Amino acid sequence: MTLMLAIKLIPLFPLIGFLINGLGFRKISKSLAGSIGVGASFLSFICAFLAYQQFSETSQPIIVQVFDWITVGTLNINLSFQIDQLSILMLFVVTGVGTLIHVYSMGYMHDDEGYGKFFAFLNLFLFSMLLLVMGSNYIVMFIGWEGVGLCSYLLIGFWNKNFEYGNAARKAFIMNRVGDLGFLIGIFLIINHFGTVEYLEVFEKAKGFSVGDATIVAITAFLFIGAMGKSAQIPLYTWLPDAMAGPTPVSALIHAATMVTSGLYMIVRSNILYTLAPQTLEFVGWIGLATALFAATIGIFQNDIKKVLAYSTVSQLGYMFMAMGVMAYTSGFFHVVTHAFFKALLFLGAGSVIHAMGGEQDIRRMGGLWGKIKITAITFLIGTIAISGIPPFAGFFSKDEILAHVYEHNKLMWAIAVLTSMMTAFYMFRLFFLTFTGKFRGTHEQEHHLHESPSSMTIPLMALAALSVVGGFIGMPEIFHFPHALADFLNPIYVGSKAVNPEFGAATVDHSTEWMLMGISVAAAAISIFYAYTKFGNSKNIPVEDSEISGLQKTIYNKYYIDEAYWATFVNPVKRLSNLFANVFEPKGFDGVVNGIGGFVNNFSGVARKLQAGGTGFYLFAMVIGIAVILGMNLGYQVLETIKAFVGIK
Repeated sequence: MTLMLAIKLIPLFPLIGFLINGLGFRKISKSLAGSIGVGASFLSFICAFLAYQQFSETSQPIIVQVFDWITVGTLNINLSFQIDQLSILMLFVVTGVGTLIHVYSMGYMHDDEGYGKFFAFLNLFLFSMLLLVMGSNYIVMFIGWEGVGLCSYLLIGFWNKNFEYGNAARKAFIMNRVGDLGFLIGIFLIINHFGTVEYLEVFEKAKGFSVGDATIVAITAFLFIGAMGKSAQIPLYTWLPDAMAGPTPVSALIHAATMVTSGLYMIVRSNILYTLAPQTLEFVGWIGLATALFAATIGIFQNDIKKVLAYSTVSQLGYMFMAMGVMAYTSGFFHVVTHAFFKALLFLGAGSVIHAMGGEQDIRRMGGLWGKIKITAITFLIGTIAISGIPPFAGFFSKDEILAHVYEHNKLMWAIAVLTSMMTAFYMFRLFFLTFTGKFRGTHEQEHHLHESPSSMTIPLMALAALSVVGGFIGMPEIFHFPHALADFLNPIYVGSKAVNPEFGAATVDHSTEWMLMGISVAAAAISIFYAYTKFGNSKNIPVEDSEISGLQKTIYNKYYIDEAYWATFVNPVKRLSNLFANVFEPKGFDGVVNGIGGFVNNFSGVARKLQAGGTGFYLFAMVIGIAVILGMNLGYQVLETIKAFVGIK
């Protein structure tokens, strides 16, 4: 298979899977629908691997043009793909983790009546995500960007008979549109100032701008607004926790491993623009830190197993953006990769728990599951250790690398980041202890039906657990005297950043400082884990019921009432304005004018039509009146002329 063909087939297979399942889901059997969905994703993974093998021989960006798309004056936009180190890495994450989640879905969704439709939506999402990753310009990226937003809406509201789930889907769709408007404005500015949207051309022309140029700052700021929506950063983050309304595989695929990392991918792809805009980077860093801390505090008190993981995702995304803000692009993207492994594992593990519990998601109703669902428990523990930053699991290496860069940039930022890391370890082990240790707190019927998930669900768990253990070794710290394989691999995409900032990529901290930072990070996590065990291990303290929560804990448990504030500030005023237009302006204003004109014409016509009634007497009367009027007007004219002559007026 040639390289060009392999690249074109990567997004084509999921598109074909979507069309087959989407058009024939009512007629195709469940086994065939699942096989088509999984097969499409797996074939894309194979093609991505073949493309990588052939790409590695050249290591130069490869542009594959599918067709000419838009030509407006001197602006030419092609539907084309760009294969380089960054897109290859994202292809492996999207298709690899995506395939495992597709396999998991075969077991998790087996009894759902919309089985075939679900796989059609998954394949459509995969197609859109691949367009976003593979596009060679910002317009193709934007098409994929909007595509994953649409699929997010379809999958979050998949169980559309539940009104609340539909609301969650609409919320995600609308909040993403707010961010997407900023992203679109950023693209328009790129077109206006660069005359092209092709990455290679834009980045080459960007080298002519100075650091801090107002144009670049504006472009990067608007692009970041798009990232804030798609990657759930303050203030556009509230959609992601509600998105847990969708089936658990959706949470794992879209809201842990792929879609929510789109904003980070965009920043790494546009690294030269952001390197030229230190003001934007500083803003990105502090927004990321604030999001990480804010979401972590909320996660501490949540009792829904998926909500805890949702706020954990928001917090971890904040960590990644904090890394971007200190120009640690590789470190932030390193965490994107490791997070895809352990967070997908945690979400799928949560789905396995929910499956065993007959749909129960409240951890206060669980407990003692370690001996009941052993594979799920062990793999969930691995994911929990990984996200807590314990060596040698994957999360440790990426998180430690971010903290080292942040320490060099700003000590206060680093201290807050370490505190956030401690919170992460605490609420994740709180979740683990309340779910898997102690005595079972569910109903007798739930306990009677407890069982391990089928192999279609446990095999992906074991594969992701293995990746969560070894995935961090692609980015070993320099102090261990091993090559940083990920940094070496991604190095070519930073050529532009190095050209405009000679200090880009310089060594951060010395070895002794790095040892100290690693020690503090691990010690902080260990303290949090120990505290979580003493407080929640073996069901020592079960969180109280919602009605009994009070004080500051109630405020945090209710997510600081941010959603209520948004409703009061934005939603309710718009609804009141809409009601005003619907009940006042529409019926009495617009409808009143239109109906009034119609009524006037109708009434005038009713009178005027009598002139054509055919009555001879009326016609004679009208003729006499007409003659009288004409004679009167003629007489008046003569009198007027006589007066004018008398007074001498010409």
